[in-house]
Amino acid sequence: MTAAGGGSATRVDPTLAVDPTAPVGARRRRRRRGAGALLRSAWPPLLVGLAGLVVWELAVTLGRVAPFILPAPSRIGAEFWDNRATIWQVGLASGGNAAVGLLLGTLVALAAAMLASRFGYLGEVSLPVAAALNALPIIALAPILNTMFSSTSSIPRRLVVAIVVFFPVFLNTLRGLAEVDPVHRELMHSYAAAGWTFTRLVRLPGALPFVFTGLRQAASLSVIAAVVAEYFGGRQDGLGSRITSAASYTAYPRAWAFVLGACVLGLVFYLAALGLERLAMPWRARRPG
Repeated sequence: MTAAGGGSATRVDPTLAVDPTAPVGARRRRRRRGAGALLRSAWPPLLVGLAGLVVWELAVTLGRVAPFILPAPSRIGAEFWDNRATIWQVGLASGGNAAVGLLLGTLVALAAAMLASRFGYLGEVSLPVAAALNALPIIALAPILNTMFSSTSSIPRRLVVAIVVFFPVFLNTLRGLAEVDPVHRELMHSYAAAGWTFTRLVRLPGALPFVFTGLRQAASLSVIAAVVAEYFGGRQDGLGSRITSAASYTAYPRAWAFVLGACVLGLVFYLAALGLERLAMPWRARRPG
């Protein structure tokens, strides 16, 4: 399209001629596609979960399964609602232990991975030690730590969580720190950058996807470790102690309600780790077009 004026012609972009707000429309289309992709990825697990609950309910109701063997989901849901205040209170206690242990274990794992990647002989020694820590059973570790500290202290449970989450964060971070693009290595060497400068500018940013992979795994493990550690004495203020107490009194629907609370807590921790990953690496959430 041309326009005459003083003997000159001006060419108009046909895209703008058709839709002057094309950039805004493109952003809206990207948002709609993003929301649609989220719904498409969310409905299959929701549908499968709902179908599983229906089959569970029918199997218990029609099959006349004894409640001490397997309570019906409706009964567990009712107990969860009736005890929601208690579940919230003990969930905060277990969540606090899991959060402190997760933070401690992650920081120690990151520091150990950076040292192991910086000094080769430390990497050879640290891997067997980390594997040995990962092989420690919680049922053996928790009672020992409970006897080492006061029965009213939360330190044993937090140490159990820190030991459990150390291995996945350490292993994934060490792998990420080792995978450095040769082009980046040569470029930093050309600038005479080595040691901590090389780690800070190249190794750590490149290892972030591996770090958050380990953190997502550790987030769920931290809740499991905190709840299981509460089975073996100490303060009776967490989900694990309430599960064992309800089961000992044959209140199995209530015990399952506390188990459901632990599942919700683990999901919250996982989503928090996923959200932190999105904040730290927003470019991974973007899709072209």
